[in-house]
Amino acid sequence: MSFIRIAAAYVMCITACAASGYTVQQVKQFIQSAIQLKNPDKDVAETLRKMKLSERLDLDTVEALQNQGAGPKTVAVLKALATESATLPVAAPPPPKPVYVPPPPPSSEEQANLLDEVRDYAVNYTHRLPDFICLEQTRRYVDTTGRDSWRPIDIISARLSYFNQQEDYKLISQNDRVITDGAYQSVGGATSTGDFGTTMERIFDAKSNTGIQWERWATLHKRRMHVFSYRVALEFSDFTIHSAQDEKDPGVTIRAGYHGEIFVDKEMRVIMRITKEADNLLASFPVQQASETLDYDFTKIGDSQFLLPLSVEVRMHGARISNKNVKEFRLYRKFSADAVIKFDSEQSPPDKPGDKQPPK
Repeated sequence: MSFIRIAAAYVMCITACAASGYTVQQVKQFIQSAIQLKNPDKDVAETLRKMKLSERLDLDTVEALQNQGAGPKTVAVLKALATESATLPVAAPPPPKPVYVPPPPPSSEEQANLLDEVRDYAVNYTHRLPDFICLEQTRRYVDTTGRDSWRPIDIISARLSYFNQQEDYKLISQNDRVITDGAYQSVGGATSTGDFGTTMERIFDAKSNTGIQWERWATLHKRRMHVFSYRVALEFSDFTIHSAQDEKDPGVTIRAGYHGEIFVDKEMRVIMRITKEADNLLASFPVQQASETLDYDFTKIGDSQFLLPLSVEVRMHGARISNKNVKEFRLYRKFSADAVIKFDSEQSPPDKPGDKQPPK
């Protein structure tokens, strides 16, 4: 039915365009629309035969439309039109694409007021969270090529409890192997903790002396965002990175300064993403680059909606090996002493950031 309506529309235009004819751009739009709607090749060709051109159709354009998916009957008619239009004027170039003009930045006063709101929100964020449990699933990858050719290593599942503003991790499984008495760190390799408010709170803590400024507008999950850039100098940072060969290796821990961006929803005035990248790591330290992207979304616990971490991507690059961890948080539940998390192979995948609607 969609094609019939489109074809009818073009047939109705034939009389109106008989004197001047169709432009090459109009023909291209018609063919591309028909390809997208998967209209029958025969019907497209039949409609095309009724079109008279006002411009020269060259074979390069015909070939391009064929590569985009035009059928053989349509291509045959296009080639015939190219021959018939050989003496017509050269086709006008397509109109330039409209240039996106972002809205002006907020005034310095508006930026300062927004930053005060966000700072208050961030430093009090953990105090507003309920006690809960959830399932944390981490997919770990390694790259030894230096070309972001990631090879999966394992999948770690852990029961994360958040009680009295403290995180506690209980290992559940590694790949298909159930673990009942192992410590979270016993899996070895690259791990990370502290996603529930720690990053946010420390950035805005007065002791961090964080330099923050409004940077630009952005769109995240189809919503308009303020983007602030920030930097925490080494002397004020408590961001640490630990490197060890395995669980038996005590490893080395260093402290690093860091910088990144903070995405603040324009309407709701809440933080939806934080990025973090370590600064000036020691040349002798095994990790030469470390970064993190933390996404938040609204999640229901009990009868209320809370803005909670939904996914985290952590990357650490060394001289010969790089690690990537992709963590997802799901199955949020109210905390209780006997609370359990039930999951199996049929458990539906977690929502992607932005799939949920903000609370009304």
